[in-house]
Amino acid sequence: MTRHRGGYALLSALVAVIVAVSAGIYAAADAGTARPDTFAAPPAPHNPAQPASTGVWATTWAAAPDGAEPGTETLGTAGRTVRNLVHTSVGGTGARVTLSNLYGTRPLTVTHATLAVAAADDSPAAAAGTLRRLTFGGATTVVVAPGGQAVSDTVAVALPADSDVLVSVYTPTSAGPVTFHRHARQTGFTADGEHTEDVTGTAFTAAGTHWRYLTALDVLGPEADGTLVALGDSITDGITATEGADRRWPDILAERLRAAAATGADVPRYGVANEGISGNQVLADGRERGGPSGLSRLDRDVLGRTNVKVVVIDLGVNDILRNRRLADPDAIVTGLRALVERAHARGVRAVGTTLTPFGGHRGYSGAREAVRQQVNAAIRDGGVFDAVVDFDKALRDPYDPRSLRPEYDSGDRLHPSDLGYRKLAEAIDLTDLKGSATAAL
Repeated sequence: MTRHRGGYALLSALVAVIVAVSAGIYAAADAGTARPDTFAAPPAPHNPAQPASTGVWATTWAAAPDGAEPGTETLGTAGRTVRNLVHTSVGGTGARVTLSNLYGTRPLTVTHATLAVAAADDSPAAAAGTLRRLTFGGATTVVVAPGGQAVSDTVAVALPADSDVLVSVYTPTSAGPVTFHRHARQTGFTADGEHTEDVTGTAFTAAGTHWRYLTALDVLGPEADGTLVALGDSITDGITATEGADRRWPDILAERLRAAAATGADVPRYGVANEGISGNQVLADGRERGGPSGLSRLDRDVLGRTNVKVVVIDLGVNDILRNRRLADPDAIVTGLRALVERAHARGVRAVGTTLTPFGGHRGYSGAREAVRQQVNAAIRDGGVFDAVVDFDKALRDPYDPRSLRPEYDSGDRLHPSDLGYRKLAEAIDLTDLKGSATAAL
């Protein structure tokens, strides 16, 4: 790094203030939502249900709540059943879900909720014998305060790895705006009336490619030793991956981890939680889209996940592209260091990626490319992350390093194709995901 060295101490101080304020805000919003994450974990004090099995808790799927669903401000999903379809990274014999009302303006009342293995890909039908009624503190009804979340009791159910799971929620009244994840790349379903226990799925119609209310699915069992969280922007969110095919790079990483473990290779056994938000930045909150900054949401979306062992951080491109002025590379790197320091404080290993090319994108300029190169140089030089994955090298065109290689480009000169997402996952050395956090960088 050659620019702005004299202001480094001031930048560090400013980021520290931002981190402290942001952490306070999100900690308050998530107060009282901690979940057990240890071996053969007993239920939380408010949860009288007994564990469904022994083993280790891990998050098998997750999605960050990134806003309020447009058009739901008045009616929400009152009188309707939402059936989310999600994909597991590891399996288990016990399960629980997390429901969020982060963007609701009134209490979210859920009177019925169920979980089931899907009968087929992209289908709202449940596989025979797998549907389970969900309870919360022993009751079928739960009321989630505005800005809050609720974790269900554990249910005994065999959830295979690499399978689709249905989580259905019925809300009789409106909580105001529906908390959702915009770019699910997966069809969601709704039905008029209460149909949470409908195994045929005939009452459900396709209703967009969003995940509503549901933010995590945890499993208890012998397949995983903990959770890997991917914290990133649209490239992690997989905004251009083939819909319904689970081809985002975290999906492919989960596939690689399962395959390597099956051969007996000495690799970590992790559930993979994709906490990407399209438009997300390290430093700044999104005005309309992009969600809270990485610094703001780290506690909720990473450290708040179950039994998290490692975080893979792929953030910074939007800090460059969405800054109306020229972004300061030192500020971005300082923000990344702050994320790592907070992860280390919780014993979480932090792996970072270099920023991928965007030559030819409408936001490209020579000055912005220079900022990207400076951030990548700092990341490669060490002193930021415990290990580095060179996403830039994996995707760049050898004949034009400012741009994506054509076969890895979705067509917009910024986001990868399915082949590009696979290339990113393959660039990760699985042994780099092992181990504890470095004591000091």
